[in-house]
Formats: sequence, C-alpha cells, structure tokens
Amino acid sequence: MSDHEAIWRTAYRHPAAWDAAFPPLSLVDMFEQSAARQGEAPLIDFLGRRYSYRETLDGANRVACGLAKLGYGPGDRIGLFLPNVPHYVAAYYGALKLGATVVNFSPLYTPAELAHQVADSGTRVLFTLSASALLPTALKVLNDSGLERLIVGSVAGALPAAKSLFYRLFKRGEVADRPDDPRITAFSALIANDGACAAPAIDPETHVALIQYTGGTTGVPKGAMLTHQNLSANARQICGLDPHPGQADRIVGVLPLFHVFANTCVLNRTVLNGGTMVLLPRFDAAQCLAAIGRTKATALPGVPTMYRALLDHPKLAGTDFSSLRVCISGGAPLPAELKERFETATEASLVEGYGLSESSGVLTANPYEGEGKSGTIGQPIPGTRLKLVDKEDPARPAPPQEPGEIVASGPQIMAGYWNRPDADADTFLVDEAGTRWLRTGDVGAIDADGFVRVVDRLKDMIAVSGFKVFPSQIEAILYHHPAIKECLVIGLPNPYRGEHPRAYVVLHDEAEDTGEALTAWLNPQLGRHERVDTVVVRDALPKTMIGKLSRKDLVAEVTAAS
Repeated sequence: MSDHEAIWRTAYRHPAAWDAAFPPLSLVDMFEQSAARQGEAPLIDFLGRRYSYRETLDGANRVACGLAKLGYGPGDRIGLFLPNVPHYVAAYYGALKLGATVVNFSPLYTPAELAHQVADSGTRVLFTLSASALLPTALKVLNDSGLERLIVGSVAGALPAAKSLFYRLFKRGEVADRPDDPRITAFSALIANDGACAAPAIDPETHVALIQYTGGTTGVPKGAMLTHQNLSANARQICGLDPHPGQADRIVGVLPLFHVFANTCVLNRTVLNGGTMVLLPRFDAAQCLAAIGRTKATALPGVPTMYRALLDHPKLAGTDFSSLRVCISGGAPLPAELKERFETATEASLVEGYGLSESSGVLTANPYEGEGKSGTIGQPIPGTRLKLVDKEDPARPAPPQEPGEIVASGPQIMAGYWNRPDADADTFLVDEAGTRWLRTGDVGAIDADGFVRVVDRLKDMIAVSGFKVFPSQIEAILYHHPAIKECLVIGLPNPYRGEHPRAYVVLHDEAEDTGEALTAWLNPQLGRHERVDTVVVRDALPKTMIGKLSRKDLVAEVTAAS
C-alpha cells in the first residue's frame, strides 16, 4: 500500500469508502432495475415534456426490436449523431439491449471527421435528427462511406404539443427534408413494434458497451472501449459521492450526452439513482437558468465556460437557485475566482473533478460538502487507486516530494483502444502484482491530505470548453496550404473557454499570404471547438538542437511576451 493510499484510508472525505467494491453489472440490468422501481416517475424532462421510466424503457425495447428486424445484433456498432434529445436515451439503451456497441459522435463534427470515425469504428447504423445542422452531414457520410443506414428522428415529435406546433410552423429553416431512400428509416417507423423480442446475455466485464473517441479530427483520435462494467461502476462510484442519497434528484442535462462527462455524470448516474434528467438540446444561458427555476433542479454538471456564461447573463439575478445542491465542474481547470463568484451568486457548491474518456468519465472529485480544496481535482472517487510515476521513466515511482505522471487503476478504466494494440502498450502499465494502471499523461502532485493537483501535461492536447483538441491535427491541415513552410499550434489561456488554439506559421519565401487570410482558409475545415483565434505569421519558429520544431519553446516565448 502506498503512502497516498494510507492517507485515503484515514483522511478520506467522500461518503462512500475509498476501497469500496463494485460487483459486475450491465447497463441494461441497471436501467431495467431502476425502471422497475421508478415506474411512472419522470426520467426525462425535455423542454417541459416528461417521459417516465416505463415509457423510456418501452422506447428502448422498441429500438432494440426494430434494429433486430433490420438485421442488426450483438457486436454491431450503432452510432449516435445526436444532441440532447429523448431519442438519444432510447437509442443508447436500445442498442445496448440488442447487445450492440454504441459509438458516440459529436454533432459538431464535419463530414470528414464523422466519416473517418464511422470507418474506424465500423459503424453500420447511425441515429440522427432531421435538423439542418445534422442531416446533411449524415447524408454525405451515408453516401461516401461504408455506413449502411440512417435512423432519422424529429425534434418536433419529442416536444410538448404547443411547442411542437410552433416548431413545425416557425422553425422550418432548422429542419432538413428526409430523402426518400431505402437506406433511411424514420425513427417512428423503427419503433413501430411491441418491443417484445429476445435479448442476448451480456457479460458486463467483457462486453464493450461504448466506443468513446478521445477527440479531434481525422487520423489521430482513438476509440476508448468502455465495457458495461466500466460504465456502471463509474455511475455507482459517482453516486457514492452524494452525502444525501435518497433526496430529490433533478439534474440539468445541458452537457452533451455524446461526451463521456455527460454520458456518465448525467445519463448513467441519473438512471442508476432513479432521478430526472432535465435535458436541454444545447447550452443557452437563458434557457439553462429558466430550466433551473422551472424544475427546481438539484444538480448542474458543467464546464468552466458554462458557469462563466451563466454568471454573465442578466437573468442570473432573477433565478431561484435554492434547490441547487451541487454543481460539478470538469473538462478543464476551474479558476478559483470563477468558483468563488459562482458560489457567492448562487449559494450552491461548485466542486471540481477530473477524468478521461479512458476512465469512463471520472477519477477524482472534491467533496460535495465539507472541506474541499480549490485549485485541486479532489481525492480519488470510491474504488479508485492513484499514484505518481516518474515523468521520464513510468516504470519507476516519482521521486519523493516531486510531481509525477498520474496513473490510475479501478473498475472504470477502459478495456483498451479500439483496434489499437500499439496505443495500449504505451497507455497501460502493469505492476509486479499484475495491477493494470492507466497513464493519464497529466503531471500531478498529491498533498498531505490526499488532494490531487494537476500541475502540467505530458501530452499536447488543448482543453477547449471541456473538449480535447489535438494540435498535430490542425497542423496537418495547415500543411496542405501551399504557402506554409512550417507551423505549430499551441493552446493559450482563455478566460471563457479555458484555452483556445492559436497557429504560428512560417511561409515559403515567395508567399505573401496574411494571417487573416490563412485564418479564414483554415477554420471552416475544423470543428467549432478546434478553430484557432488567429494564425500568426512569423519569420521563424523555435527548434530543438536537432532541428525539430519545439512547441514547448514556442509556448515559453509567447507566454513571456504576453
């Protein structure tokens, strides 16, 4: 047992025991058990329309049977290209009941990004909506990839009657026509069955429930394989952080469900707990504040940029936050001044946590009540082991009193990367006892009370509003421009988004392109969260002694000049 584990055994501040065990449990059994308990209680509140546990389970059963009738079954990859709508919940649990593996796709993806990950995962079916922001992209991928079928739902059909009529009459510009194509099935047609079909047996510890891509554009993102046990364990671990189990549970689901943070902290955790998800299709500060007041929400998970936007909105002062017990911040570092401002304005607790796609969402968190530590990511959640290894040689422990790379072990740690055994070899450590440890790529320190602080990153990823952006992928696109000789992309601090990417380039001698022109050329090729604030044209970029472009030195130069 490490010194840190001795601390957590004696100074642990979460309600559940640090070394709690989590027996195998499939997500399907988890959902069905909650539906049996909750019955007519609301699971989903979607802009005022409520769906009970019984209704949602029935929808999931119908999705499973509809997919089976189309010829799909255990092991198939079923993609979700959806915002936060009731269709997502039914499709997610329906695909899992079928024995299939869900693949999450961001609605922000460009056709090229979506096509790459569809091909990489072998996705056969894609769920989406008849929204102009989604359907044209999905249709392009259907025509240009190995994707076999689209299942297309309607937002209007999920709304309350009055809102549905308004949407159909006044928001036609947001709706795309569904082509008459045998490869396209309406969601309503898919679920036109009784939901009574045989379900396969699922081994929670070996059956992959979800392939969660780690971010970004073509080529580099890897699919983390999360088993039923990984995800159900993480949901149970998170429920073990609540000091008041059994109290009213209404969580605002504005974080995108396609992101691992929301998949675990909003969807799976709430289903396990028998609570209600107040789903919002996208973040809008006014709409979010109205939902908190209307539903008497008790929890609000988010990213720092979201809390900052709420603070800056004029309707904040008129919002009743008295029901809000806890807000959980993740995805990017939480500035101390933002935490203080938000807690003062709302009188709700805002706590910071930490995790990765590879850890099903969450590894550590500050306590919901009592003494936490601002500027830290808290203590490991129940059932989770952390230690620090040497930054240069991960086979050795970090030197005493020095930061080291954070590695983690627990039931939520992924099975591995989809079709990437080479990446697995670099990502996992196995100790003498046979314990498998996930390398996070983050450098941290653990204080005398067992609180963990992230102090640096080994990896080059940029955290933008909770999303991970890979500089090398933006650089690969920049190199397609004929004027660019060399380039580097770095992340710079941003008070609203956490960080933002910025590109620095050196042009060929004869080129005369401006930074403004290069920015206008680059950004349309990127996802929204990947777009740079500017392209800076320079005479030279820093290099190492062997002539390799040095991102580290560029960051140091830019930081010193700011």
